[in-house]
Amino acid sequence: MTTLTPAAARFAPGRTIRLGLSRAGYEIRGYFRQGDTVFFTFLFPLLMLTIFSVAFSDGNFGTTPDGDPVTAAQYYLPAMLAAGVLLSGLQNMAIDIAMEKGDGTLKRLAGAPLSPVSYFIGKIGQVLVTALLQAAILIAVARIAFGVPLPTDPQNWATFAWVFLLGVSTCSILGIGLSGLPRSGRSATAVIIPIVLVLQFISGVYIQFSALPEWLQRVAEVFPLAWLAHGMRSVFLPDSYAALEPGGEWNLAGIAIVCGIWLVAGLVAARLTFRWIRKDG
Repeated sequence: MTTLTPAAARFAPGRTIRLGLSRAGYEIRGYFRQGDTVFFTFLFPLLMLTIFSVAFSDGNFGTTPDGDPVTAAQYYLPAMLAAGVLLSGLQNMAIDIAMEKGDGTLKRLAGAPLSPVSYFIGKIGQVLVTALLQAAILIAVARIAFGVPLPTDPQNWATFAWVFLLGVSTCSILGIGLSGLPRSGRSATAVIIPIVLVLQFISGVYIQFSALPEWLQRVAEVFPLAWLAHGMRSVFLPDSYAALEPGGEWNLAGIAIVCGIWLVAGLVAARLTFRWIRKDG
């Protein structure tokens, strides 16, 4: 019978997963105890959906195949779902880890029986749970408060599921990689939030994507948010809206390719940049 060394036991798969799931529960409880984080990453898309739905209630967003008008709430729901994934994953993850580096939390965790993989499982688990809850609330409010029709075709919901899960994975991993960008925990918000805001404005979250200059659309298509919003529009908007998309069709393969590339790039960045202790600490 082989006896594992303390280092090997720390990284044993079963132990790693158990500690990761336990850490996820801790992260979820901690997340909802932070009022500012809950507002700016959890409730912010819901607030924006409500504002746009009321402010542009008389706007012209086209019609459904049955001739019914597409409301502002129906039009902006896909964008807010995509933005929610970005906020819960990339923004929240990057700021949270940068602050934990700055205040010494990661330094203390380095001395605990917690491997980096368990730590990441906990973080990504928290993002997945909160993003799912956020999406459910967005969809429920859109349906109940604003009468947004929901897809009836199971294939649409299958598309939503894989786009959502791929988006959560990609944004979470990119958030880990970006957490090394701020020079201190105190500067994390000032560094990360502008990046997220710019991505939202050029990716068709607040402004109709087809209304943006063509060159800006090409720039936005380099990043995953524009593709996540595209995927969500393919689920919740009539097929006739595909004519307004680049190429005039729903490009689901493009979503998988671009997000997959960024997922791999994020994994490489996370592997190269993540440290329990800041180099200047």
